[in-house]
Amino acid sequence: MNIIHLALFVFFLNSTYAFTSFLPRSTTIAALQYSEITTDVSTTTAVDVDIPTEWQGEVLKVLRNVIDPDSNQDIVTLGCIRNLALVDRKVTFEVELTTSPVKEEFATECKSLVSGLDWTGEVDVTMISSTENTGTTTAMGRVGAVIAVSSCKGGVGKSTTSVNLAFALQSQGASVGIFDADIYGPSLPTMVKPDNDIVRFIGQQIAPLQRNGVSLMSFGFINEGSAVMRGPIVTQLLDQFITGTNWGSLDYLIIDMPPGTGDIQLTLTQKLNITAAVIVTTPQELSYVDVQLGIEMFDSVNVPCIAVVENMAYLELEKSTITKKPKFDYSPLRGAFAEKLKEAGVDASATNDLAAQLVEITQRTSTTTSSIESEPVRIFGPGHMQRLSDQWGIQHTYSVPLMNRIAANGDSGTPFVLEYPNSPQSKIYKQLATSVVSEVSKIKNATNLRPVIEYNEDFHIISIDDEYLEPAELRRACRCAACVEEFTGRQILKPSSVPENIKPMKMVPVGNYAISIDWWGGHKSLYPYRQIKELLQEIAQP
Repeated sequence: MNIIHLALFVFFLNSTYAFTSFLPRSTTIAALQYSEITTDVSTTTAVDVDIPTEWQGEVLKVLRNVIDPDSNQDIVTLGCIRNLALVDRKVTFEVELTTSPVKEEFATECKSLVSGLDWTGEVDVTMISSTENTGTTTAMGRVGAVIAVSSCKGGVGKSTTSVNLAFALQSQGASVGIFDADIYGPSLPTMVKPDNDIVRFIGQQIAPLQRNGVSLMSFGFINEGSAVMRGPIVTQLLDQFITGTNWGSLDYLIIDMPPGTGDIQLTLTQKLNITAAVIVTTPQELSYVDVQLGIEMFDSVNVPCIAVVENMAYLELEKSTITKKPKFDYSPLRGAFAEKLKEAGVDASATNDLAAQLVEITQRTSTTTSSIESEPVRIFGPGHMQRLSDQWGIQHTYSVPLMNRIAANGDSGTPFVLEYPNSPQSKIYKQLATSVVSEVSKIKNATNLRPVIEYNEDFHIISIDDEYLEPAELRRACRCAACVEEFTGRQILKPSSVPENIKPMKMVPVGNYAISIDWWGGHKSLYPYRQIKELLQEIAQP
């Protein structure tokens, strides 16, 4: 078959279906059977289409076509969609409405719109009733937990942590919002590009923008210019944002706090009724000093710090393969091979060529190839994660590498966790999200996370719930920088220098995880409750 015949044959196959559309039905079926071409070949099912990474955004986009007749707003803007989930291509969600007569119509319309997406299978829509009047609910009335992400220092990756934590929480099935509280330098409009940047109002309140189902609000979405204003004006503006944004029903609202520990930060902690805080730092000593200030600020308003994230902790070097050739002079070996070949009776004319080939084989077999996995390089130093854990009792500490892809995603408007959900770095953010969920649950469900610690001066003893500890033993266990060398763990304090009659002058809880003690003689110690429990266990052992 020459090239012309081949071209005509391909043309015939591609044109068969078009030609048969003009034939009678019986002739068409026969022709299709004869040519073994069936319409099933061109049929695409949901199973054949990959589920998009931002599938929530696609579902919410089509649901924006459903308009509530009472408010003339779409049901997504009104925050009517609840518990959106995807299991084996089955999409399930709830629609919360106050208008009963249109519920059946809404259910049918929602199901039809979502079923129209080529990657979906079954669609299950549940209509639920709401007793609240849409648009008149309090801004924070249906927010389950408020998580402040704070650094108290600019440029350490706080906004990056806020954004990726929010989308990591959403990937675990939570409904999440992000509030960018930095009026002077809002980051959210750059870091997260919303699905639709049109600002809408629900009654007198602003409807947050959205990206893949995560609610977004920032001063940068409202005003693209610079914010040149004094502190009191900024405080008033933040108060308006807090009370004027209709967040709807959220499991978690992430607050990207502005740097510092001043009036603006204190106003936010008081107005928002913050559940817990996540502290962001870098390995440098200067950043650690600010972390201490941040923890103390949150403690002053009874907000527990539940996790620490160390950004730019290390540089990950890619794996490399190195081929090594041993340093060896092969020239004498060729002569030795030639002599042995002659002794074996090999033709003299062939011995030189065979000897050369044997030397080449020897060189190849003596070459070694090794794969070297380089360890993370801590270009900014070892950091202070263990120090934070030891001194403040913060159990959840995470190190995030210095990585150009994370920075690039922050500039592009697509969160790293959203674009690379299965990467090792995204796993760190998801571990952080899991810790946040766990700690918030403890805070909400536990009546008292702190042990009862008291000093009985009559018996000169410190009681911890139903156990007892000598004051001198606790003083000698201090792990502050003056008592223990930070990086080696070597004890600087001499136990013999602590008198047996030493006593605590003041004991104050620090958050939910530590206690601060002012000792007689002027020393101040900070003990995580975990450390005190370990000390009691050591003393109890025979």
